[in-house]
Amino acid sequence: MMILRAFPRASAVALAALLAACSGNGGGSTEPPPVARCTFANPVAGGADPWVVRWNGAYYMVQSRDNGIYVSRSTRLTEVAGPGTRVWAAPDTGWNRTNIWAPELHRVDGRWYIYYAGGRAGPPFTHQRAGVLESAGDDPQGAYTDRGMLYTGDDLAGGGENKWAIDLTVGRVNGQLMAVWSGWENNATTDKTAQHLYAAPMSNPYTISGNRTRLSSPVEPWERGTELDLQEGPEFLQRGGQTFVIYSTKESWLENYRLGQLRLTGANPLQASSWTKSGPVFLPVGGVPGVGHASFTVSPDSSESWIVYHAKTSTTPGWDRVIRMQKFGWNADGSPDFGIPAESGRQIAMPSGQCAN
Repeated sequence: MMILRAFPRASAVALAALLAACSGNGGGSTEPPPVARCTFANPVAGGADPWVVRWNGAYYMVQSRDNGIYVSRSTRLTEVAGPGTRVWAAPDTGWNRTNIWAPELHRVDGRWYIYYAGGRAGPPFTHQRAGVLESAGDDPQGAYTDRGMLYTGDDLAGGGENKWAIDLTVGRVNGQLMAVWSGWENNATTDKTAQHLYAAPMSNPYTISGNRTRLSSPVEPWERGTELDLQEGPEFLQRGGQTFVIYSTKESWLENYRLGQLRLTGANPLQASSWTKSGPVFLPVGGVPGVGHASFTVSPDSSESWIVYHAKTSTTPGWDRVIRMQKFGWNADGSPDFGIPAESGRQIAMPSGQCAN
């Protein structure tokens, strides 16, 4: 969960320009040297489902590939999507031996935890469940212990079976540690099964301690798909005492993938009635198709809010995707204003404070 706070803005580019204008050789006839452009362009890397967290002055990104999980590190947000260090590999046997999807890296109670989806077979992807890894120490790129599958069913006391689950995230809301994920109402034999957002309480970062509650379903016209109705990729976003869950909706393999929003308006975050839906809040426009599965962080000087997300490389159905990022603002009512996706190749100002690194 990323908690964002507002700070006074400082522009590294403006400062550099001012220093350059004030410098000289004393003769007054020599033009000041040109100021280096402090910009970047999207996309910043190949990949999907980007999760970025900032800690101790550095950015960490976690990604899945080659049936394993990798964590990369950089002091520059725009360069965080590096090769990384493999911190875990799927076992040869068991429930999580293949289809490792969408890992997230969270620091909870002094340790690092990686939440991910895995399965035993597929396609069709009908066996996906949620798992968690726990760090051995305080290094996000260090060793991890597999804490096993998380409970995502309806009858914990009676030993009920786990239900299909992907994209699990965690956050602390009103003092309660809780998990939110994308799941099916019942296990099925086809992966073209409607996906809803579920939540459950946690007694610690690797134990779900209660039955799930359905928070939201894809029922709005802007959520309904042509092939499948789904909500997935939920992420907590908190600022100024408000809590939001930003999620992806419509089919991930099609060009109209986009983001929706839940705002906590009630007292109990584990009740569906406590959340108010709005959307879409981020749409695939400007030649950037299939935007979704975002994470959120701040600039190096903490003055700016940034969204890191993936988009499709073309309007053709499929999962060929790239990682993109851009600054976003906030509306008068305290909700995030993500704007529109910045078109490919356009020069964008670096995150504030990055040019000094």
